[in-house]
Amino acid sequence: MMGAGSLLAQQPNIIYIMTDQQTAQAMSCVDATYVSTPNLDKLAKDGIRFTNAYCAAPLSGPSRFAMFTGVAPGSEGMLKNNTPFPEKLKEKTLGNLVTSAGYLSAYAGKWHLPEASLPANEKSFGFISLHDHNDYGLAESCIRFLKQKHDKPFFLVASFDNPHNICEYARNQVLPFAEIKEPDLDDCPNLPANFSPAPYEAEIIRLEQQVHFPTYPVIDYTRDDWRRYLNAYYHLVETVDNEIGKIIDALVELGLYEDALIIFSSDHGDGVAANKWNQKSALFEEIVNVPFIVKAPDAFSGNVERPELINAGLDLLPTICDYASVEIPSHVTGKSIRTLVEDKDTEEIHPFIVTETQFDKSPTRGWMVRTPQYKYVLYDKGKYREQLFDIRKDKKERRNLAIERKHQEILNHHRSLLQGWVEQHKISTTGREIILSQ
Repeated sequence: MMGAGSLLAQQPNIIYIMTDQQTAQAMSCVDATYVSTPNLDKLAKDGIRFTNAYCAAPLSGPSRFAMFTGVAPGSEGMLKNNTPFPEKLKEKTLGNLVTSAGYLSAYAGKWHLPEASLPANEKSFGFISLHDHNDYGLAESCIRFLKQKHDKPFFLVASFDNPHNICEYARNQVLPFAEIKEPDLDDCPNLPANFSPAPYEAEIIRLEQQVHFPTYPVIDYTRDDWRRYLNAYYHLVETVDNEIGKIIDALVELGLYEDALIIFSSDHGDGVAANKWNQKSALFEEIVNVPFIVKAPDAFSGNVERPELINAGLDLLPTICDYASVEIPSHVTGKSIRTLVEDKDTEEIHPFIVTETQFDKSPTRGWMVRTPQYKYVLYDKGKYREQLFDIRKDKKERRNLAIERKHQEILNHHRSLLQGWVEQHKISTTGREIILSQ
């Protein structure tokens, strides 16, 4: 049996840094055309960046539920924000599991889970609360925690709101945690190559945009409006990168950086003007493909990009449990990505992954199946509700292969994968019927 001293030697300090609504492309280590993120770039240079990481659900509450339970949100009816947390899982969340392994677990910032957000110095879901939902002062609260004397390993979550303030910007509201100085239009980003909706786009996308104007106030945006939107978005990304930099600098200065497990991700992305879409919920790449960086003590090298598919929601809990020497609960369906971090010869751990969605303030549901080459999307209503893209050749999702008979075998294969996943995760009868009707 492993002694306590041996176990502690194998338990690194763990820091999970999270933003809200940051698309995978919004880092200058990926694309420096319009954004500068030197602090996230440093983390990527020292660690491993997963280029095909996808959120479990493109909405804050469901995505975070997956992160902290390891459970698919649709299997517990958690596809909407502010849904009551299942009683049976309250004591099995990530914070409780890691704390039970001897860690001091602390949380600073945004939760977006019912019953989880509490004032500073109170306990919630296994965590001591350091700072409430407020980007101002969040990094400083984390630094104060890091400077404390620790007689046990710690697990620190730093959860920032930005670049989520883009939602308030689009609604012409006061931004809660940032300020935007409007530049001359000539200094704003250009429009993305996939700015216009693609032919054979799922009909439900525009119906949602028309019906829920408060959520999608950009429906009447001009091209110039969209350029100002992009300028604001990238500024918000740079704002939160600066705050993250304070934490990274403190880790370095305190001698905690090298031996710590540091993970960075976001709960979902943003439309960023692609397909004339703002916000989230839809299954466009800009929304479901999220940043995921791991800097680990035993990584095989730094500055590495890995193309393997991972679920940034469902795989987070088993990965952190793996590093914290915690037995992964049997109900968790994600997988630890530790072998991908530590062994360059490890291949795919997932033959495919699934992202599920229910539009905010709407009953519309959808699913994405991502295999190494293809992306299949199914919405529950409307024309062209099936989408199939060769994502290796068509990252901008311009050509819907589902309308071409010659791709029927590939289409059927992805339908079958989704059907099996829905049955495995006990998704609602409605969901099964929708998928089986294809």
